[in-house]
Amino acid sequence: MPYAIGESCVDEMDGSCVEVCPVDCIYEGHRKLYIHPGECIDCGACAEVCPNSAPVVVSRGSAPDPIAAEDAAFFARPLPGRDSPLGSLGGASSHPPIGVDTEAVAAYGSPAADST
Repeated sequence: MPYAIGESCVDEMDGSCVEVCPVDCIYEGHRKLYIHPGECIDCGACAEVCPNSAPVVVSRGSAPDPIAAEDAAFFARPLPGRDSPLGSLGGASSHPPIGVDTEAVAAYGSPAADST
């Protein structure tokens, strides 16, 4: 089961997970880091080093918090300002930070998002 990065990472992108990931599957959005579910090998190295306990296991397509569920959406749906999904990029280090987030992450913590 792949890992995903939960709500404790929003606006707290420590980056220690990126440094230890053996398959380079952690990509940078604007407010949060995202683990590509198809590239993650479920090793848990990210979870061991994260000071915020942000990486969590996703089982059978469901995530323990709604922000972790956004990791798969980040790669599968077009992001704001893009016409097509990111898909599989083949390694985060060969790409600059993506610089945008899913709509749910972008709105996370705003009064309008909390009232829905």
